[in-house]
Amino acid sequence: MTELGLYLSRKSVNRSDVSRKTGISKTRLSELANNIKTKLRVDELYLIALAIDVEPAEVLEEVCKNLKLISE
Repeated sequence: MTELGLYLSRKSVNRSDVSRKTGISKTRLSELANNIKTKLRVDELYLIALAIDVEPAEVLEEVCKNLKLISE
């Protein structure tokens, strides 16, 4: 499961509701939640945040929490 999938699960988000509100298909949401090779686009992140009534930065921080800069 992806970081987005884990986040949505912790928040008890209904993916069908998110799909209906955002226009993102249930299939695409499932891919975003389960397939680590699937890339989340910024417009999708923004719409998902609006649909679940959270700040987009909260979703971004959660999804990207494992990213680190390369130390020189």
